Amino acid sequence: MMPEPRVWSREEMMTRVAIFDEQQGSFTGLQESHLPQCEKELINIIGFRPPTEEGVFSPVGSDSASASAIDIFEGFNLGFVRCRPGKGPLTHNHDTNETFIPVTGTWRCHWNEGDEELHIDVGPRDVVSFPPGVARRFTCLETPDGEETALLQFVVAGEFPKAEYTEASLRILEENPAPTPET
Repeated sequence: MMPEPRVWSREEMMTRVAIFDEQQGSFTGLQESHLPQCEKELINIIGFRPPTEEGVFSPVGSDSASASAIDIFEGFNLGFVRCRPGKGPLTHNHDTNETFIPVTGTWRCHWNEGDEELHIDVGPRDVVSFPPGVARRFTCLETPDGEETALLQFVVAGEFPKAEYTEASLRILEENPAPTPET
């Protein structure tokens, strides 16, 4: 059954508008955030309610998950990542679909690990859609001329999407622990 159409005020609609240049991203909030190869800015635009289960995390990390520009939960989540060449997340898995859409630059989308790892290089407006249960990661390969970073959009299905690191990624984290804050 379709919802009954109604008139929306400008004020109501503005709660669902995010002007990109006004958004604040986060470089922290994931277990991998301290690793130089994982340096990236995550910008949460829609959703990404943090999961509450032990051992899983929000795809945008704890910091960005609590700062959604459009605070709605309607079955999908949308964000952007900005990073320099050679940077990207560790290999991870999601309980839902995750789709990557480069906005600028060239990106390598990897899936599987070890001898089974495969990848495809994609550019602006290309789309790579990973189903649940496929280990994945991305790496920024190239930025536009004169730019330090490239921009990738991602869409993740679900209300409380979850991510978990693969065993190989967990080993990297164990071998490279985050520095402890000085007390």
